[in-house]
Order: sequence, then structure tokens, then C-alpha cells
Amino acid sequence: MLKFLLKWLVNGAIVVALLLYYSEASFWGAVLAATGLTVMAYVIGDQLLLRLTNNLFATIADFLLAAVYLYVISDMFNWTLSMGEIVTISLILGLAEWFFHRYVFNEELEVPA
Repeated sequence: MLKFLLKWLVNGAIVVALLLYYSEASFWGAVLAATGLTVMAYVIGDQLLLRLTNNLFATIADFLLAAVYLYVISDMFNWTLSMGEIVTISLILGLAEWFFHRYVFNEELEVPA
């Protein structure tokens, strides 16, 4: 649960800040969008793909998931996000995910004494 909360805080800060900067999303709309993306990325990227593959594959999947999710959500809510802005947000999220996955891997690989 702590890992999910950390992921939610990091992803939320990135997504909310950049959605508010790049689009006309409301604060609560951006929070809801960030929360939905975080839940999907945690289940698909961290719980499934990261356990079955490696950090690189899971990070690429998180980047692609974020890009598709932001494209769809932007269209649904009529936010004016360009493809460049979607890619920028997704790249920043991907970078954060890379470090988050390293944290998860390091913690799981440590053997208690």
C-alpha cells in the first residue's frame, strides 16, 4: 500500500501540474485523471509487467499507457492537449517510473538479516 501511495503522490504531482499548465483542465479534473492513470499504471505496469519482465519493458509500457490514456481523457473532456504535450507529460512520467521501479526492485531484492 505504501508503494501505491508513493506512486500516486509522484505521478499525481507530475500529471496535475502539467495538465494545469498545458490544458484548461480544472484542478479536480486533473486530480481525477492522475488518479485513474496511477491506478491503471500500478496494476498493469507494476503488479503485472514489472514482475514478469524488467524495468525497461515496464517503463516503456507505462510511457505508452500514459500517452494513450492522456490522449483519450483529453478528447473526452475537450482539453486542448497537443500530441507534443502528451508526449512530454508521458516522458516525464516515464522517467519518474524508471526510478520508481528501481526503488521497488531494490526493496524486493534485499534479503532481511
